[in-house]
Amino acid sequence: MDLIEKTLSSEKIFDGRILRIRRDTVRLPNGGEAFREVVDHPGGVCVLALDDQNRVLLVSQFRYPYGKVLRELPAGKLEYGEDPAEAAVRELKEETGAAAGEFRSLGELYPSPGYCGEIIRMYLARDLTFGETHLDEDEFLNLERIPFDRLVEQVLSGEIRDAKTIAAVLKGKLLLGL
Repeated sequence: MDLIEKTLSSEKIFDGRILRIRRDTVRLPNGGEAFREVVDHPGGVCVLALDDQNRVLLVSQFRYPYGKVLRELPAGKLEYGEDPAEAAVRELKEETGAAAGEFRSLGELYPSPGYCGEIIRMYLARDLTFGETHLDEDEFLNLERIPFDRLVEQVLSGEIRDAKTIAAVLKGKLLLGL
């Protein structure tokens, strides 16, 4: 069976600074019609940064939708059309002050494919050097360094709940064999 849905019409519902929301009418594989509400998002990046002692750079920040402080990998949103690797380098420097001698992709993550088109690109950074942080004016966070194995344990225990952090840490664990 062909599973592709064909867009018949699209209506813009909201056009904000970060999100765009639309309501589409689609033709279903069985010939029927349905509505799809879609959140367009420019995407984001996260960086699994390991220092020379195999500690991961982790940030803690208040996440308004959940009403609590979360611990996550350094991350940020893309501007529409921005190169993800360049954004990852920028976000790592802004949030942690770190620059990486080795920088490589860990792949992509679709965080909520049922309604959102966001793609998060994950990266590994090693051979770190440190300088000043440059946080955005509305960004407040604490930085910590945590042993990689301890962070893996926190992911597995459910202490770390951020999806991009979970995915990047577990991919890093498998790919690096640490």
